[in-house]
Amino acid sequence: MREAFAVAFGAEAAGIWSAPGRVNLIGEHTDYNGGLALPFGIDRRTRVAVRLRDDHVVRVASDFADAQAGGVVETTLDRAAQASGWSRYVLGAAHVLRRELGVPGTGFDALVSSDVPVGVGVSSSAALESAVLVALDELWGLGVERRAMIRLGQLVENEVVGAPTGTLDQSAVLLAERDHAVLLDFRAGTAEQVPLGFEAAGLEILVIDSLVRHDHATGGYGERRRECEEAARIAGVPTLREIAVDDVEAWAGRMPAAVHRRLRHVVTDTDRAARVAGFVRAGRPREIGPILTDGHRSQRDDFEDSVPAIDAAVDAAVAAGALGARLTGGGFGGAAIALVDVAASPRIQREVADAVEAAGHARPVVFAVHASQGARRDPEA
Repeated sequence: MREAFAVAFGAEAAGIWSAPGRVNLIGEHTDYNGGLALPFGIDRRTRVAVRLRDDHVVRVASDFADAQAGGVVETTLDRAAQASGWSRYVLGAAHVLRRELGVPGTGFDALVSSDVPVGVGVSSSAALESAVLVALDELWGLGVERRAMIRLGQLVENEVVGAPTGTLDQSAVLLAERDHAVLLDFRAGTAEQVPLGFEAAGLEILVIDSLVRHDHATGGYGERRRECEEAARIAGVPTLREIAVDDVEAWAGRMPAAVHRRLRHVVTDTDRAARVAGFVRAGRPREIGPILTDGHRSQRDDFEDSVPAIDAAVDAAVAAGALGARLTGGGFGGAAIALVDVAASPRIQREVADAVEAAGHARPVVFAVHASQGARRDPEA
């Protein structure tokens, strides 16, 4: 990256900062409903090499295949909020930092490189935003705490990108620790590091990329969020977290059927997140598989944010011997995850890809991930 940076900008980078993608083990669409989620950072990272300038010009380049045709994106800090395309995640982070902290900042050159798949549901956008935020925080000498940085990343998504997302992705990416998941309680505003114990148990997570792409800024995500808000309004609660699992069915018939299904998914998935966290805390990670698969049924039938290729992947993974599998991320495409024995992982990867392709879908890309460290300045080589 240092060599590529020098070629792109004719100068040496001050450093390289990176942030991981994330997998959400369980707890989907619970963040903006005050619930629980259990994500972890993965060992696929977005890196950004940066140097400051002595003016307000910002130049951004990337080795993304679809970005090379556009070359270097050049603008100024004052116009950063008007960015479009992939560069809005970089420029949006600079804009939000300046506005929210009331600092002038200074211009910079940035080169982005990433092996976090885009549009898969593993938070490629949050990884990019977070890598830029930690880089500019250090270079501009701001000293922003990680919990405050989470909100800044959400503002980039909501205001600059236009995606009505919560804070799950930024929380996972910024707070992740190796071999841990982060139990996020969105009502209490707390984050607890929970050791996963997958390696000791001989387990790993497979990501099954369906190649069906989503876009939270324009897709069904916003509609589902509005339905959840309608459910809360009808139930007379600030968020769906206030509804107990045992009370879910009492609301059937008191709101539109589809809205009730959204309520049921959110409430039961918060319960599933609590149970999964309890099992891994107790050193019993092999027992979470059925809970993951039950979570997929909830997303497929109640939240209705799955797609046929994802359903086929989940079914194929379980049939091949996975302990459990489910859609991960915001849905409407993206990826499934499967909890598998390490020894069986290569076979399961092949069988899942074969089965999904045989069912008439694109052959998925399947790869293993492991819980990794959160956003940071990368150590010098």
